[in-house]
Amino acid sequence: MAANGRTEMEVGADGVAVLTICNSPVNALSVEVLLGFRKSYEEALRRKDVKAIYFTGNRGTFSGGFDIASFCAIQSGKLQQPKVGYISIEFFTDFMEGATKPSVAAVDGLALGGGLEVAMACHARISTPNAQFGLPELPLGIIPCFGGTQRLPRLVGLTKSLEMILLSKLIKGEEALQLGLIDSIVSPNDLVNAARRCALDICELKRPWNRSLYKTDKLVPVGEAREILGFARAQARKRAPNLKHPLVCIDVIEEGIVSGPRAGLWKEATAFQSLLFSDTCRSLLHVFFSQRATSKVPGTTNLGLMPRKVARVAIVGGGLMGSGIATTMILSNYPVLLKEVSEELLNVGIDRIKDNLQSRVRKGKMTKERYEKALALVTGTLGYEKFKDVDLVIEAVIENKKMKQQIFVDLEKYCPSHCILATNTSTIDLNLIGEKTKSQNHIVGAHFFSPAHTIPLLEIIRTQQTSAQVIVDLLDVGKRIKKTPIVVRNCSSSTVNRVFLNYTQSALLLVDCGMDVYKIDRACTNFGMSMGPFRDADGVGFCVFVATMKQYLENFPERAYNSVLIHLMMEDNREGEATGKGFYNYEAKRKGTPDPEIMKYIQKARSMTGVTLYPELMDLSEKDLVEMVLFPVVNEACRVLDEGIAAKASDLDIASIFGTGFPPYRGGVMLWGDSMGAKYIHDKLEEWANRYCDFFRPCSYLAERAAKGIQLSAAADQVKARL
Repeated sequence: MAANGRTEMEVGADGVAVLTICNSPVNALSVEVLLGFRKSYEEALRRKDVKAIYFTGNRGTFSGGFDIASFCAIQSGKLQQPKVGYISIEFFTDFMEGATKPSVAAVDGLALGGGLEVAMACHARISTPNAQFGLPELPLGIIPCFGGTQRLPRLVGLTKSLEMILLSKLIKGEEALQLGLIDSIVSPNDLVNAARRCALDICELKRPWNRSLYKTDKLVPVGEAREILGFARAQARKRAPNLKHPLVCIDVIEEGIVSGPRAGLWKEATAFQSLLFSDTCRSLLHVFFSQRATSKVPGTTNLGLMPRKVARVAIVGGGLMGSGIATTMILSNYPVLLKEVSEELLNVGIDRIKDNLQSRVRKGKMTKERYEKALALVTGTLGYEKFKDVDLVIEAVIENKKMKQQIFVDLEKYCPSHCILATNTSTIDLNLIGEKTKSQNHIVGAHFFSPAHTIPLLEIIRTQQTSAQVIVDLLDVGKRIKKTPIVVRNCSSSTVNRVFLNYTQSALLLVDCGMDVYKIDRACTNFGMSMGPFRDADGVGFCVFVATMKQYLENFPERAYNSVLIHLMMEDNREGEATGKGFYNYEAKRKGTPDPEIMKYIQKARSMTGVTLYPELMDLSEKDLVEMVLFPVVNEACRVLDEGIAAKASDLDIASIFGTGFPPYRGGVMLWGDSMGAKYIHDKLEEWANRYCDFFRPCSYLAERAAKGIQLSAAADQVKARL
């Protein structure tokens, strides 16, 4: 068997040299692989017994692209950066594409990023039907660097290439054939022989000898191309106004169309070099690796435990959260038993599930046949008798401690002894929920975020009694339902809710002190948050904020800011999006429009509490405003780390991005905090605490790191995990 991290060559009796990329699991193009690739290719060109060459990858995949870990090593100086222009132009273009012996890419599995760029530099491409092709570099803050920006438009056309590159869209074999990206499709069993025949046919001039860099039949005239590229720029600015690298990518593509492909290649190499060392790239690489690290839980996932099979799931409560969780489960083919207390509420819950699925059908994400199969996985019930066969129960009723306690007593009676007993609570201590049961080792928090079937985060909350096996099982379920999990220790409420409660608390404080609601939201969305604090509060619903705030006040009264504004609004049934009015008006469905009527509630709140208005707040820049809203969030995140509730700072980064809409290109709340500097954040919070109120007072963890000049994330990740 071939060793990892190399390229192997074997020459057949027919004169075809087979070059195999060997770097499990996805045959990534590390620096070592690229060096071996060149060495093998040079040997194949020198050898007189070699007529033609074909490339493939071992273990059923061509190549998943350049080794992403190498990017981090290059940024840190641990690895010398490959000369991108040299590889792209001198090797892939002049040496490989310009070779006197034809090469064919035999693609199965993945041909992504650099893997696809290698394939496009070949003189022909053959694939299996399920092979996947794409250039997904932009989510990492970089652009293709081995000629992808120049060859893809010449193979599939400008419009389709922009879609594939800017949206990181993957396509499969059939579509790739229709577009002209590949030359033919064969079954996996025929791939080797077909590639050999193709290589020999090109050598014998029975098939055309195509050099994709110089194809022009798919290119439109320059004037038309500039119109298409102009539209792409406008869309890129609209999708991500703070990101520059998508615009750089478009500029590189345009250079190749206007000035020729070699000019485009040089611009591509230069741009990549600059982008690799940008803050955006560093942040997005941090997110990439941090997301994968969330499933590694100290003292749990390193014990050798294997996840037990969860074959059937029960959900107690068919409200917005319960129906959303049920939708998530059936989309991943889990049979679901949905319990409600009445036939009427059960029908409402099932109707919600239908609506969730029908929305996917309308958007083209689900066929009608798939809709029917998914819906058939749901069974309704009014009692617990059918719970004897379930492996996982998720309770998702309203935030009422006594009700939840009774539910868990009932679950213990009816569920099998191995069953995982999970609660979706975001505001109640898990120890209280399970205190009347004998199954504390099976009780765990499974906190989904609304809407549960679309938000990709799953917060797994463990108590001191929760078994490691239950955590391993739930991590596996999270993976199967395509959620990114973070495992945290039980505290007074959901960790994510506790940290980001300060997002709303600080915004309410600023409004009470004289600032405009919509100016705050606008500043936060311009910063990159998916929603401002007030639009977010509307979406979640005021009841969740009030319940979380109640827990916060009980546990941390000395640092809470309890505005009466939301309570006044709730008295008039303004409770957010679900009631049609909150801080915004929702007559036009989810869009939400500013409502001048909100001022009467703000003025009443100010008069009731007698707060001091601070005129200087009215003149805050957007940068200063964002800091006043988000530095308290960083402060609370520091407390959570200090208390050992989260094992890693990077887990909080992922939670902030996937659960609360923090911009990924800023790396998450903790990495962003480090970019601002512990001392800067501490000094600002101290200044505001002295000027306005103790809500802003920096915690001891932050103060210590500010004094020592230690990074928040790095220091936190060195803290011994207490999970």
